[in-house]
Amino acid sequence: VQLQASGGGLVQTGGSLRLSCAASGRTFSRYTMGWFRQAPGKEREFVASISWSGTSTYYTDSVKGRFTISTGNVRNTVSLQLNSLKPEDTAVYYCAAMTGARENDRVDYWGKGTQVTVSS
Repeated sequence: VQLQASGGGLVQTGGSLRLSCAASGRTFSRYTMGWFRQAPGKEREFVASISWSGTSTYYTDSVKGRFTISTGNVRNTVSLQLNSLKPEDTAVYYCAAMTGARENDRVDYWGKGTQVTVSS
C-alpha cells in the first residue's frame, strides 16, 4: 500500500485547507483510512478515520465540528477538510492505512506528511 498526501500550506486563523491522500496498491481497500498529526515537540496524535464506504467516521474531540473526513470525491482518495483552523492545529499531517478505526488501533502504512501552518 502506498499513500501520497497533499494539500498542506499556510493559512490564517479561521481559514480552511483541504488535505488529500491518494492510496494505491492491491490491498489498500482492506484498511480503514486515517489522518494523524504531529506538532513540534509533541507526539503524533490521531485526528480522524473513515471506512472506504464512508459510513463510519471517527474524530478526535479537538477537531469535531471543524474537520470533515470523506471518501469518494476522487477515486481511491481520502480527503480531510480543515475549517475554522486554529494555531494549535499547526502540525505535520500524515495519512495512514489502519487496522481498525480508533485512535489506538494499529497503523499498518504511513504516508509522507504534509505541513499545515496556521498563523495567528
